[in-house]
Amino acid sequence: MIGQSVSHYRIVEKLGGGGMGVVYGAEDPRLGRQVALKFLPEGSSRDQAALQRFLRDARAASALNHPNICTVHDIGEHEGRPFIVMELVRGELLGECISGRPFSTDRLLDLGMQIADALRAAHSEGIVHRDIKPSNIIVTNEGNVKVLDFGLAKLVRPSGGAGSEGPTVGAEEKDLTASGAAVGTVSYMSPEQVRAEDVDFRTDIFSLGTVLYEMATGRRAFPGSTAGIVFEAILNRAPVSPSELRPGLPEEVERIIYKALEKDPDLRYQSAAD
Repeated sequence: MIGQSVSHYRIVEKLGGGGMGVVYGAEDPRLGRQVALKFLPEGSSRDQAALQRFLRDARAASALNHPNICTVHDIGEHEGRPFIVMELVRGELLGECISGRPFSTDRLLDLGMQIADALRAAHSEGIVHRDIKPSNIIVTNEGNVKVLDFGLAKLVRPSGGAGSEGPTVGAEEKDLTASGAAVGTVSYMSPEQVRAEDVDFRTDIFSLGTVLYEMATGRRAFPGSTAGIVFEAILNRAPVSPSELRPGLPEEVERIIYKALEKDPDLRYQSAAD
């Protein structure tokens, strides 16, 4: 598609692709800016569930205006393929930044606080990301975090009434998620995701804990060669102490990571603001 025009955007380069779409860099001549266009994979537009997830990604992200969340500008369709127009972010995926090497404590805390603040903003709008992982986080060339890809986002609303125990699933979410289906990326799922239970904002806090662990140690919190091995570890095993893998890691940083990784949601931080 390089060189083609899509709506009034001119495709300049292919930036990447994955299960949820293909992304191109483009120019917006009307506003004189560069943008990213994310298309559904070829053929996926005939899959109504994929199409609804794709549109939910756009709607969820467009409701958010935060410096650590990738901004969505517009949606459109080209030759039967829907696309999202997003802020073009130049940088490196967090997973590529880690590449088996622990971060310095200062960098760990800086990036960790930015990710947590992005989640605080999303949660304040009733949005649970459900797929927080290093490949959904970009570190810009200026050293700032951008959280991407709300394709698995869940919209929640207060259950209402006095004594409400927390958010519940909205009608739209019930229609889009199969009953009993585990949703997320295996190594970064919370225990409640693994059990295919209803989740709330605290599932993102567990996933953030796995990301903090990886930044602190250069290793995944729950490694394994199969999904079954990883799931068993998430449900039943504590990860190796970060300070064993990273001597000199401040005790308070380890405490924060372990609290985020509590298997019981009631024992975790109760909000990203915390």
